[in-house]
Amino acid sequence: MTARHARLPGVPRPRAAQTRLLSTIVAEASPKAPTPAEFAAAVASLTGASLRPEVVIERVKPPQRLAPWSFALAVDVAGAPSASGRLVLLHDPAGHESWHGTLRLVGFAGAEMDPEIGWDPLLAEVGWSWLTDALRDHGARYTAAGGTITQTASTRFGELAGPQATVEIELRASWTPLDTDLARHLRAWADLLCTAAGLPPEGVSAFPARRDRGDA
Repeated sequence: MTARHARLPGVPRPRAAQTRLLSTIVAEASPKAPTPAEFAAAVASLTGASLRPEVVIERVKPPQRLAPWSFALAVDVAGAPSASGRLVLLHDPAGHESWHGTLRLVGFAGAEMDPEIGWDPLLAEVGWSWLTDALRDHGARYTAAGGTITQTASTRFGELAGPQATVEIELRASWTPLDTDLARHLRAWADLLCTAAGLPPEGVSAFPARRDRGDA
């Protein structure tokens, strides 16, 4: 099984232990340092992006020591608490060799899957294609993408509420955008979460469940 905390390609290892994307510790440059124009433009494109109505975003504190400048958003799907994620923007004005650029996007997404689907041996490949297909469909230009997908099974016993068996999928990915307009990248990440939550593509209505003739 893939390690749950594997190092993402292109993300430098911090001096301390690797920080999870869900960290609430702020990582900011010196308050006396002016905000780089490239970073400011990238952040503005994220906060000004228009998303499908099911997606809710909220600014959160970014992880520490991954880059001189960072910005993070929580990305959730309304009505689907089992699917949630984070998208973190990193910026190093000096550039980073493994990034092949000065900006880097790092994403985490987690979703609870139906056990019949969750143990499909092709789920990992399909899950990765959710990201690459969404980036392509939204015209988001990028390079040096990499990441991991982890499938985890849980079985409930005794008095615990909920289905007895569940499977969770976690996707951790990072990639380098080729320009500062990151709205397309955020929309692609939102689409990935909607797909993981079982929602149809934007603009497509889901068919209601078929009822047997004997149903009341």
